Amino acid sequence: MTKKKGIHFEVSERKILLRIVDIFMVFLGVYVLGLFFDFEYLQVNMDNIIALILLAVYITIFGTIFELYDLQKASRFDTTFRNVVVATSIVVLFYLLTPVLSPYLPVERIQIVYFYMTIILSILLWRTIYINLIESPRFYKRVLLVGEVSNIDGLLNALDSSDPNYKIVGFINSEVSTPESVKYKGLKEFKAKEFLDTIEKEKISEVLVASFNTEAIMVEVYHNLMLLLERGFKIRDYSQVYEEQLHKVPIQFVGKDFYKYFPFSRSNENKLYIFFQRTSDIIFSIIGLVLGLLLVPFILIGNLFGNKGPLFYSQERVGKNSKPFRILKLRTMIVNAETDGVKWAKKDDKRVTSFGKFLRRSRIDEIPQFYNVLKGDMSLIGPRPERPFFVNELSRIIPFYETRHIIKPGLTGWAQVKTRYGSSVEDSLTKLQYDLFYIKHRSIFLDISIFIKTFSTILYYRGQ
Repeated sequence: MTKKKGIHFEVSERKILLRIVDIFMVFLGVYVLGLFFDFEYLQVNMDNIIALILLAVYITIFGTIFELYDLQKASRFDTTFRNVVVATSIVVLFYLLTPVLSPYLPVERIQIVYFYMTIILSILLWRTIYINLIESPRFYKRVLLVGEVSNIDGLLNALDSSDPNYKIVGFINSEVSTPESVKYKGLKEFKAKEFLDTIEKEKISEVLVASFNTEAIMVEVYHNLMLLLERGFKIRDYSQVYEEQLHKVPIQFVGKDFYKYFPFSRSNENKLYIFFQRTSDIIFSIIGLVLGLLLVPFILIGNLFGNKGPLFYSQERVGKNSKPFRILKLRTMIVNAETDGVKWAKKDDKRVTSFGKFLRRSRIDEIPQFYNVLKGDMSLIGPRPERPFFVNELSRIIPFYETRHIIKPGLTGWAQVKTRYGSSVEDSLTKLQYDLFYIKHRSIFLDISIFIKTFSTILYYRGQ
């Protein structure tokens, strides 16, 4: 068997590629603009290094906010076109509003239009190449799945929408087949005895092992896996790929060896990180409360006509180490909304007032929680605090649910920027997977990513 494999890019490699080439193409576009036209607003040279760095930072930040680096959206031109136009508009606006670091406004204002159009066309040119080249089948990662037939459907459904370039071309049953064995028809099955030939014929670049009963793996399959490993072939565990692709912990596949899945981040005990986090909490909570005070007149008017009742309400929530605390929010439901008992908040919930819908979707109802952050009950980033009633219910149904309470709850979090509002046990399971991923991989860089992505959630009106 030859070791020749196809060319493909990992998820992280494609995201880095998109960012680097976006900036390179913008710089190239501005350089060409100055080369062939009378354009003086921004010259690409060492004298303007600060202005160029600022432009690159703005493109990276607002590109992230407006989802230019979401691989699913980046694979479609219509979505890419819309996001590029919106992101560029905000980039240019902020660039013009920071004249201390960026160039002063040109005398001929038409140059701003040239600058704006150059950024859009430069990025779109590259993204067209990306969609037609990098996103083409020649760069797909071809994967062979090895696992039990009974689990394949769930495995495929989980990975199906994670990465458009990650293609599972078939599977090999890791268990001994019998005439009574269940057959899976949703994916091509290859014979165990043809394992090595399949790798070569199908141009497989990675073997994904998803066997949750390692003792039941056929000797022949196990021997071939060992042989591939010795030859340097890429073999990965399903749970590892699941985390990398979906950015959540696969707790539905965790068994008695659960401790392997939860080597929690060292940041949870890193005093420097904890100091940085608490300092950020204090600074941003003060800023948030000040902005909230500025919005109070408008909120009072909206509450008067659309809510008709008290402006605030408090509710008991479960905090760090399962310690309860009172959370403060703007009221979004009718008065005495739970006279019939505690219920999940659902989409188009009739208990939510007309003004309350706006407060929820815009996340303005969360502003008073900056007070909880300032007090230390919550942090800016972490798992959302849940009510004791739901915690008790979910803890009995979902394994490891109480694990999310080992850190402070947050105003926003990884689950909030990765999925929509949860209103069922299934949604809570998904949120828990994201929360555990955050606890496991917690870091300053992940916190910054969540902070930036929160703006996307607000701007695209994804709250409930």
